Amino acid sequence: MYRLFLGLMAIALFVGCSSKEEQALMKSYTDKIKYHKHLQQTEKTEFSDENGSIVIVTATYMYTPNYDKNDLRDETFIIGVQFDDSDTKHIYFDADKLENNDDAYTVTLNGKKAKKVEKLTNSDKRLKGISFVTEWGDYYLVTYPHNRGKKFKLVLENNIYGKGMMHFAKVAKFVFTKKGF
Repeated sequence: MYRLFLGLMAIALFVGCSSKEEQALMKSYTDKIKYHKHLQQTEKTEFSDENGSIVIVTATYMYTPNYDKNDLRDETFIIGVQFDDSDTKHIYFDADKLENNDDAYTVTLNGKKAKKVEKLTNSDKRLKGISFVTEWGDYYLVTYPHNRGKKFKLVLENNIYGKGMMHFAKVAKFVFTKKGF
């Protein structure tokens, strides 16, 4: 009788403790699932010199997969830009602005200019689940024309520093990597 009572108490203790931790873990996971999904679709590039960073650009691809074979939705990104010296630098989403302007930085999608650009305030609710959001950065909701391919490049370009590329895909990126075995 004593062993049965001790065994039942041990089982009740294990079940009670594990369910509390499991519930807390599941709540934490569901609270941050949007953040982690956006983090998977976030890339960063930067230009720097001997004194440190000149510009840091982060881009989060706002793609939600669907199973329509004729999906013609435009490509939407939230792009964050942080300049070391914001007074002398300019960011454009059109490659034509790069000519004869060393202070200009452009961001294009496979060489195409943006269709629509909306500057976001730091308190905008669309930045809530986005990683790498800082108080001193500028954030833009940028829409590019539809890209038929499954993978593409967002290119940051400057006349002095060259090009920085951010690679994105409409499917998991590991699909495009070589097999490990």
